Formats: sequence, structure tokens, C-alpha cells
Amino acid sequence: MAKAAFAPILPLVLAACSQGAPPPVADGPEHIACALGEGAQFAPVCAVERATAADEALVIVRHPEGGFRRFTMLKDGRGLSAADGADLAQQEIAGGLLEVRVGADRYRFPIKVKAPVPTAPAGNVATG
Repeated sequence: MAKAAFAPILPLVLAACSQGAPPPVADGPEHIACALGEGAQFAPVCAVERATAADEALVIVRHPEGGFRRFTMLKDGRGLSAADGADLAQQEIAGGLLEVRVGADRYRFPIKVKAPVPTAPAGNVATG
């Protein structure tokens, strides 16, 4: 009978032990913050690698549990698009980061903002 009284406590003890453990991190040399799943908090646990396929620049984000997501870098430099799947990538720039959402997963990529290209004043156009 004593065993039955402790059975409901076991899950609480196991949960308490796992709360202090660091989150798993995907294998790779470069990491970004990601929030995988609805309501997840951002943590720098997703690995990033770059590749080229069919003349497209790809960014592959590896999840800690083994899943991954592929993005195509837009040729005009405006961000990323989802390379696979039915969900479209939604993106916004906030705080010097490109935040990309695909389904319930979110990713934060560091960005470099390009300086605008200066244009010649209208009065200085050469004719010939």
C-alpha cells in the first residue's frame, strides 16, 4: 500500500530534476535563437548551415531534436523564404534581427543592413 501512495509524486520529482537541466542544442558550429512550437521561448539551440543547390543560396536550420527547416535566401537580399513544406515564411525585422515564422516555429537571424545606394541628382545626368 505504501507504493501506491508515492506513485503520484514520482512525476513531480522527475519534473523537478529536469527543470535545472540546460535545453538540448543542435549539433553545429553556428547557432541562432529559435522557439519551436506554440508558446515556446527563444533559446540559442538551433544550428545553422549554409549551402547552394540549383543556383540558390540555402540556409538550413537544424532543431535540437533532429528536425530541420530549409530556407532560400531571396536574391534581392530582403530575407528568407521557406524552401519546403506548405507553410509560408512570415518575416519582420526587429532589434537588428530578422525574425522568421513558419507555422508555430520562430527563428531569429542576425542581419546586416545594407547602406542605400546613392543616386545621382537629376541635374547631373550626362547626355550624349
